[in-house]
Amino acid sequence: MNLQLILDYRLFGLPLANISIAIAIFLAGLVFKNLFAKIILKPLKTIAQHTKTTTDDKLIAVFEEPLKFTIVIVGAYIATLWLPFTNLDRFVDVSVKSFITFLIFWILYRIVDKFSNLFSLFTSKLGREVNEDIQHFMIKTLRVLIIVMGVMAVLQEWGINVSAFVASLGIGGLAFALAAKDTVANLFGSLVIFSDRPFKVGDWIETPAVEGTIEEIGIRSTKIRTFAQAIVSVPNATLANTPITNWSRMGKRRVKTRLGLTYNTSVEQMQAIIQEIKTMLKNHPDVDQETILVSFDEFDNSSLSIFLYFFTKTTVWLDYLQVREDVNFKIMQIVSKNGAQFAFPSQTLYVESLPK
Repeated sequence: MNLQLILDYRLFGLPLANISIAIAIFLAGLVFKNLFAKIILKPLKTIAQHTKTTTDDKLIAVFEEPLKFTIVIVGAYIATLWLPFTNLDRFVDVSVKSFITFLIFWILYRIVDKFSNLFSLFTSKLGREVNEDIQHFMIKTLRVLIIVMGVMAVLQEWGINVSAFVASLGIGGLAFALAAKDTVANLFGSLVIFSDRPFKVGDWIETPAVEGTIEEIGIRSTKIRTFAQAIVSVPNATLANTPITNWSRMGKRRVKTRLGLTYNTSVEQMQAIIQEIKTMLKNHPDVDQETILVSFDEFDNSSLSIFLYFFTKTTVWLDYLQVREDVNFKIMQIVSKNGAQFAFPSQTLYVESLPK
C-alpha cells in the first residue's frame, strides 16, 4: 500500500513512477553506450587491424563517437515519452531534428579530420604534389565551412531565418570589412604564397627587412628565425609584395674576389700565376666548371689586381667556407712557388730636397 502511494506521488505534476522509468531509461542508454563500445566496436576494431588497408580503421574512428552519442540521445528521447508534457512536444520534435542535423555535420567534420591525407593523394595523382601549407589551409577552410553550415542548418530548424539575419548584417558587415581589411590582405597574401611557393619551411630567405630561416607559414603571418635566433613575424601581405631572395634554392654558390700582387711582379710571373690558378680551379672537385674567370684586369693603387670569379658546387654555408679555404691555400702556394708576393696598401713619399 505504501509502495502504491509512493508511485502515485506526483512531482511537477507527473507520477513518480513515470519519472523513475524515464531516469532508468536514460541511465540504460548511458550503460548501453559503453556496452556498445565493448561488444560491437571492439571486435570490429580487431578485425580492421588485421586488414591491409587503414580505411576501415578510420571509418570506425569516424563513426565511433557519433554512434555512442546517438545511443545516449535516443535513450533521452525515449525517456521523454514517459514525461507527457504536452507543451514540450514541439520542443522535443525540434530538438530531435536539430540533433540529426548536428550528427550529419559532425560526421562530415570527422571525415575531413580522419581522411585529410586523401587530399595529398588526390593531388599527387594529378601529377603535382601540392604544398603541405596549402593542404592545411584547405582542410582548415573546409572545417570552418562545415561548422558554419551546420550552425545555420540547426538555426533553420529552430525557425530562425538565417538569410534575413545575414542580410541584416550588411551595414555592420561593411564596417567590419573596413576594420578587417588588413586581415583580409594577409589572407590573400597567404594564398599568393601558397600558390607561388617562393619558399617553404626550412628555407633561408632574405628580404629588404629581414633575413633568416622560415620556421612557420601561417594564415596571417610567416615566422622567420633570424641568425641571432630571434623570431620575426612578417605579415603575409608584406611578403607577397616584397622582393624575396631564396638562398636555399641556389644551384651553386658564387665566389667573387680579387688578388693583389706587388708591383715588382714580372710579366712572366703574372702569366704563370694566372694560368696555374685557372688549372687548379678547373681540376678542383668542388668547383663548378661552367664559369671560371681568372684575369689580370686592373692596375690598382698599391697592387697588380687579379680578378677571380667562379662558383662552388655546394650551397651549404659551412661546406662553402671549407671550399673557399682550400682554394685560398692553393692560391697562396701558387703565388709563393712563383716567387711573387701579395701586396698591401702602401704609399711612397718622394722628397726632392731637404731643407739646409
